[in-house]
Amino acid sequence: MFQDPTGFRVVALVNKALEPGPAMNSIAHLGMGLASIAGDTGREILQFLNFVDQTGSVHPSISARSLIVLRGSSNEIRSLRTAARKLNLTCVDFTSTMTSGDYLSQLARTSETAEADLEYWGVAVLGRTDELKPLTRKYSLWR
Repeated sequence: MFQDPTGFRVVALVNKALEPGPAMNSIAHLGMGLASIAGDTGREILQFLNFVDQTGSVHPSISARSLIVLRGSSNEIRSLRTAARKLNLTCVDFTSTMTSGDYLSQLARTSETAEADLEYWGVAVLGRTDELKPLTRKYSLWR
């Protein structure tokens, strides 16, 4: 398996109960959110590259870092989120309250739901491989 020489990677843990469409939607939101909150240092770590094919066509802004997508339950996602935050790792999560309707209704629904009652659809964490492996080794790859 490819080992990133910088030792950094992104791990996404996605709710295994989701159908493919909602799962992909969650992963897309997690990726956009992670890139947004990573800041300049995080974006340097993510190392966005422009890939150029043989014809000279540019395929812009693809991260050089590994992105591993794993599957788990809502409670396992909650646990990974909590552990990542305790280690001050850059992470972003996505819940069922963040879907359906416009963003105003999503914000309202989320604000009316206690954290313990949120159904987690995913979490993405940016960190060093040696920090992430102990937190994520028990989860299976998304297939």
